[in-house]
Amino acid sequence: MPSSIPEADRRHRASAAFSLSFLSLTFSITAFSSSYWCEGTRKVAKPFCKGDTKGDLCIRFNSADGNGSQAVQYIWETGDDKFVEKKFHAGIWYSCEEMINEEGEKCRSFISLTPASDRGVLWLSIVAELLYVVLLLIGNILMSVEICYYSSVIDGLKINAFSAVVTVLAGLLGMVAHMMYTTVFQMTVNLGPEDWRPHTWDYGWSYGLAWTSFACCMAAAVTTINKYTKTILEFKHKRKKLERSFRIQYKFPEYTAPEKVCNVYVNSFQNTTDDPAHALRSLRHLATISVL
Repeated sequence: MPSSIPEADRRHRASAAFSLSFLSLTFSITAFSSSYWCEGTRKVAKPFCKGDTKGDLCIRFNSADGNGSQAVQYIWETGDDKFVEKKFHAGIWYSCEEMINEEGEKCRSFISLTPASDRGVLWLSIVAELLYVVLLLIGNILMSVEICYYSSVIDGLKINAFSAVVTVLAGLLGMVAHMMYTTVFQMTVNLGPEDWRPHTWDYGWSYGLAWTSFACCMAAAVTTINKYTKTILEFKHKRKKLERSFRIQYKFPEYTAPEKVCNVYVNSFQNTTDDPAHALRSLRHLATISVL
């Protein structure tokens, strides 16, 4: 029973790392494919009212047949009354804004709106985002393999170490990609086309989701590294404790004798899935083998 507790603890830590990594992958794909990284409003001039159109979203003349009359017509809207605010939202791929007096949205490619001098940075951001998603997917696969199947504890540690490295690299790429997109969007706001520049804007839910994905990714990496480091340290501690106990109990004449016993102990875990930090059984039998 005592040896099953560390095994359960190890699997709980592996499951926690996998859950965080899976959440990070889900959030990153959702944010990457959405167009709500930034949201805001644009101030545009009101169009002329057509036919019997009524409301505050178009400019009315002083007579009903103003559009077809040759007489002088007057527009009563002045100052800000001549403008209307249109909501818009933008992402990595598209920028969409609502249409006045019509249903639906008008979307344009965000890449075409970006200044020519900053399009290279935007493409680098897209490539980094794609690599971020791919590395997260690889990390998820490795963590699921570690949880569901591995031939020995040593193989499990190798998979654990590789998944930690992949997850850390994914987190760094994600951070760089998010920062590059933020810079590109700010440059587009200042230097983009006149018919697109927003009047007010702020970051949207996709932007927050992208950084939440990064936080989950780094949390998964820290959990994986902590699991690997804790197992290695416990293994080394038990090895030193084993050498010391053999040296005292059996009074080995040569200094390398305890090391031979520990080598037999380490090799005994090559074909087992037990936790090497806690499964310290049959040590007397290993000592007898080494002495012989």
